[in-house]
Amino acid sequence: MMNRPLVCPLAAVSVLALAGCGLLPGGSGTRTVNVWLMRDSASDDFIKRFTESFEAEHAGVEVNVTIQDWTGIGKKVTEAIQGSGGPDVIEVGNTQVAQYADTDKLYDLTLESVRDLGGQDWLPGLAEPGSINGSQFGIPWYAANRIVIYNKDIFGEAGVEPPKTRAAWLAGTETLEAGGNQGIYLAGQDWYTLSGFIWDEGGDLAVEKGGAWAGALDSPAAQRGMAFYKELQALGDGPKNADEQSPPQAEVFAKGDVAQIIAPPSAIPAILKANPGLKDKLGFFPIPGKKADKPCVVFTGGSDLIIPENAPQRAAAIDVVTALAGEKWQGELARAMNYVPNKPSLASLVAGQKATAAMAVGAARGRATPNSPQWADVEADNPIKPYMSAVLGGADPKQAAETANEKITGSLAE
Repeated sequence: MMNRPLVCPLAAVSVLALAGCGLLPGGSGTRTVNVWLMRDSASDDFIKRFTESFEAEHAGVEVNVTIQDWTGIGKKVTEAIQGSGGPDVIEVGNTQVAQYADTDKLYDLTLESVRDLGGQDWLPGLAEPGSINGSQFGIPWYAANRIVIYNKDIFGEAGVEPPKTRAAWLAGTETLEAGGNQGIYLAGQDWYTLSGFIWDEGGDLAVEKGGAWAGALDSPAAQRGMAFYKELQALGDGPKNADEQSPPQAEVFAKGDVAQIIAPPSAIPAILKANPGLKDKLGFFPIPGKKADKPCVVFTGGSDLIIPENAPQRAAAIDVVTALAGEKWQGELARAMNYVPNKPSLASLVAGQKATAAMAVGAARGRATPNSPQWADVEADNPIKPYMSAVLGGADPKQAAETANEKITGSLAE
């Protein structure tokens, strides 16, 4: 990966220097910073307030936000960063940064992350995917991850308290699996949840050795994670050969006879739409870990902000990213959208939002998928899902893992 050349390093300190670096065409006039944000990542009200505030604080700068759809965005972003005159700031999924950085067309934001943004304190699940070969190309914007959503009535009737450890969770779930209720609804192919159990054991989905990636589902740690998943999944009636969307687990939970599911808080509106009567019956807790003082490692989804090398208004784009990733607008976004801010130290900003607060606890131990530019190829025809179904169906775990590893390794090959 090529680092950015240190051309005109004092560009941000004066209009004269900006003009000298070619960041102010003509040396005068209004600059327009074009920003691509993904649909539903931020509310219209948030975008309006941010734009007005930023423009008031930065004379001569206009912010133009364009909303993009996730469908087909990979091709669109790749074309934009490889062309000329593209957007100045782009929101991308945190696990997508590697594939864009692999083009050598992203601006290296390492200096800004250390000097201005407190990058050493970011959530690891957002920061690590944005860091390629020691350079920070993605700036964490917001995070979301899975928590346990539970039915307080079912827990109360069974005398079960929200657990702090994995052992207590299993014991409580077994108690809840009674009287026609499911202790938990966990689909057999919920591989994001499995990933957390594998990471919590010290394993991984794939590892890099000597510059080459290889599947790692057969490691002892990964096998322990799968064994725990199997034990938990058996305490409910989740299908062994389908993921959490087939059928949508929020709708299954909404029927009222499921004690708990593992899902991000974004499932709550779907639950309440299907069954408004559950409004005051929902409780939330972080996915338990092996020890009470450490919740389970979780997959952290969310978005990073990138700046293309070809950004016409690079200096102003850096200012936009700095503002969006800073404490003020992190708080505004978290409260508006129920997201986790990009630093554990900002978790207090969502303390009053119970589901989001539970999510923030888990996010502090978040991880992302293997940081390979080819990881999207693994997910396109995901061999982890049939591996899980095979093990849940009684297949030899080690042999099933080796079969999946071969496909993962092939997909990750350069």
